[in-house]
Amino acid sequence: MYAVPDQSGRRFVVTGANSGTGKEATKRIAAAGGTVIMAVRSLERGAAAREDILRTVPQADIELRALDLAELSSVHAFARTVLEDSLRLDVLVNNAGVMAPPQRLETKDGFELQFGSNFLGPFVLTNLLLPLLRKTPGARVTTMSSGTANVAKIHFDDLQSNRRYRPMAAYAQSKLADMLMAMHLGSQADQKGWALLSTMAHPGYTRTNLQTAGANLGRERQKAPIQRTLVPSQAVEQGAEPLLFAAVDPNAEQGAYYGPGGAFGMVGATKRTRIPRSARRDGVASRLWSEAQHLTGVEPSP
Repeated sequence: MYAVPDQSGRRFVVTGANSGTGKEATKRIAAAGGTVIMAVRSLERGAAAREDILRTVPQADIELRALDLAELSSVHAFARTVLEDSLRLDVLVNNAGVMAPPQRLETKDGFELQFGSNFLGPFVLTNLLLPLLRKTPGARVTTMSSGTANVAKIHFDDLQSNRRYRPMAAYAQSKLADMLMAMHLGSQADQKGWALLSTMAHPGYTRTNLQTAGANLGRERQKAPIQRTLVPSQAVEQGAEPLLFAAVDPNAEQGAYYGPGGAFGMVGATKRTRIPRSARRDGVASRLWSEAQHLTGVEPSP
């Protein structure tokens, strides 16, 4: 198991911290001495997760704050509370996500749910918190992508899947968008001389509620989880390790992508992973960044 180095005196924001990889990352960062703001959509579920973590790590310094990435006013409100604290922020972990609702749904702001929640919400949050992150030496933004990004494409002519909605294709596009955001942020940090690291991770095939929560959105009857017995999978303790490495390891590098190193990248110990060709096309990251600015009204950081 990956040993998180001492995080005493460091402050984190972890989105989607009430379950899955976000909860596991929160627990292990807190166990290593870090202070964690658990950014959660449901304060009730967040409180239950916090109590569960405290049973295992009673000394954990963790607090709950409401954040709904599918509502930009909530993103702005959350960021405002962090900025008003006048405290340092060392690491933003963009972990939360929704996966493959069976029918096209929209965020509060009218964006396709996966593109809005998985990409535009984190994009706004990252940009709003950048001024605070840039004040902290060695600050880092770590963004969770997915192996599905390997086969994805950014459909600039239909970013919101208005003409055609395919659940997994829309999910894959949103996770490729996350990767492109992280890559562009790293490039900007280098070009502008910011002391900021932008890293990426993917969890392989990790058994969490991600596979079922999205699939049940909009359903009157809940769909049971599919047991893919022929596909290698791993528990969340292992699946959270690429995210943890990308967020805290002193050897993590600018713009690097980390994931499981075994069995088709689905399971195993963390290794640096090759960025897919879909994310290496000239100009696509900067073009998407500009599109996201236009859609959300968030101005570039000076």
